[in-house]
Amino acid sequence: MNSPALDLLRRVFGHAEFRGQQAAVVEHLVDGGDCLVLMPTGAGKSLCYQVPALLREGTGIIISPLIALMQDQVEALEQLGVRAACLNSSLPGDQAARVEAQLVAGELDLLYVAPERLLTERFLALLGRSRLALFAIDEAHCVSQWGHDFRPEYRELNLLHERWPQVPRIALTATADPPTRREIAERLDLADAPCFITSFDRPNIRYRVVLKDNARQQLLDFLQPRPGQAGIVYCLSRRKVEETAAFLCARGIQALPYHAGLDAGVRAANQRRFLREEGIVMVATIAFGMGIDKPDVRFVAHLDLPKSVEGYYQETGRAGRDGDPAEAWLCYGMGDVVTLGQMIAQSGAGEERQRLERRKLDLLLGYCESTRCRRQSLLAAFGEDHPGGCGNCDNCLEPPRTWDGTVAAQKALSCVYRTGQRFGVTHLVDVLRGADTERMRQLGHDQLSTYGIGTELSAQQWKGVFRQLVALGLLDVDIEGHGSLRLTADSRAVLRGEQAVSLREEVVRKRERERSARTAPAAVQLAPADQPVFEALRELRAALAREQAVPAYVIFHDATLRTIAERRPGSLAELGTVGGVGAAKLERYGPRVLEVLDDAQEHRLQARVD
Repeated sequence: MNSPALDLLRRVFGHAEFRGQQAAVVEHLVDGGDCLVLMPTGAGKSLCYQVPALLREGTGIIISPLIALMQDQVEALEQLGVRAACLNSSLPGDQAARVEAQLVAGELDLLYVAPERLLTERFLALLGRSRLALFAIDEAHCVSQWGHDFRPEYRELNLLHERWPQVPRIALTATADPPTRREIAERLDLADAPCFITSFDRPNIRYRVVLKDNARQQLLDFLQPRPGQAGIVYCLSRRKVEETAAFLCARGIQALPYHAGLDAGVRAANQRRFLREEGIVMVATIAFGMGIDKPDVRFVAHLDLPKSVEGYYQETGRAGRDGDPAEAWLCYGMGDVVTLGQMIAQSGAGEERQRLERRKLDLLLGYCESTRCRRQSLLAAFGEDHPGGCGNCDNCLEPPRTWDGTVAAQKALSCVYRTGQRFGVTHLVDVLRGADTERMRQLGHDQLSTYGIGTELSAQQWKGVFRQLVALGLLDVDIEGHGSLRLTADSRAVLRGEQAVSLREEVVRKRERERSARTAPAAVQLAPADQPVFEALRELRAALAREQAVPAYVIFHDATLRTIAERRPGSLAELGTVGGVGAAKLERYGPRVLEVLDDAQEHRLQARVD
């Protein structure tokens, strides 16, 4: 049975049906109810407020934290024939005034605005003179003081409900663990509103974690089997961003840097190239990404450990928004744990906040060292059960070998204790392997009972033991002590022989490089006869995008072009049945698409004659 919402979805957006809980959210919002929506990136959160905004009288006000997201969404909506606009600091004064006039006159279906502008008395007065369909608070996790993307202005957005209690509100996020969800509901006065939760699983993303051993070369080993793919490489520091981008460019990879220290014009130009050109690799700090709506990002690589599982999920979620196979590659080492711990200690945050940040870091390290299904571990952090065995992560594709590390753990923990819990991994490994150095003799550590008792393992293997003991909570990193290791309460049971310890085997880099290339997910394949048609359609899309100075994906997604290449519709009516081709795009681009298909048919017939 058709409904006004479903009819609009098909006519405007070109989708045959709603997905998951979209229909329930849309119906609730159209009826005037408030709600909180948690959906993973790529699950269609935007439709949850765009469709109701078009069905209800007035303008839908979308609160969004980033200019890039606003512009992206507005360009995509304009392609669909929707009256959309945004108000932000990038607009010239006369253009902003024109948008404000359109709002008051009721000439806009959706208006995107930053929270800072929304909260000004001048803009609130404009809203008071306007007909409002709904308020959509996007990236709602920004309300959380303990979150990775905290924005102070988000905490004041409850005034929307106070001033306009009759206007429905929807808060949306793709990243929120249970405590963050509770905080969102409390801060935005949504405690009594229903919460629509879709699985956080992104089944098209392949998760892979590797241990640092010349990280830059490891990144190159990962990228070289994936030529021409668009991706994001995250680094912890601005300096590392620029050095890594230069390193990749020198090796023939189109890489651009992005961090908050760059000139604003350079940042904007690099972001524009990433969005509008094919195969660009953006090397960036986490200043880049939130709100980036580019659907064909094929990988997200982390050259350093992120700050939390929540941040890791948010950042990796920028890959594969189009549903095609994508990868999340993470390269980490013990040095990352020390560096991030020092950043937490030097942040100036209160003790409670620092404790929480350290717990989040411990959880992420545990994820890296775990031998179980990555997807199972990741989703558990968001309170979601997964049976494991996903078949699309490194631990499932090539299960890691484990060994009984109880004795090795006892030796390592004893060495930490005997040296006074004041030394880092490098020195502890030297003690265990009996290094004959002047420093060893000066400290008197060559006289310890643990001196030279670990010659059966290599230095690399011992480093792996210490790293895993930290991940298991049996050792703690003393950040103020420059990375020295200390025993925890849990280590006592291991030392007494009351608890066994299972450790994962270290993987040498050569095997790792071979495995990275071998386990790359297969790209979506077309039949050989359809591939030239697909490429011709991509050329048309590129030309249309250049004509309008918009990203190619706002014209058509690759999935839409693949379907057209496979079906070869012979009329506008047939083309209109393809997912992603709404009425406005059919009218605007349909004839030129059919021309491409006609040309392809002529070439095929000519080839048969020849």
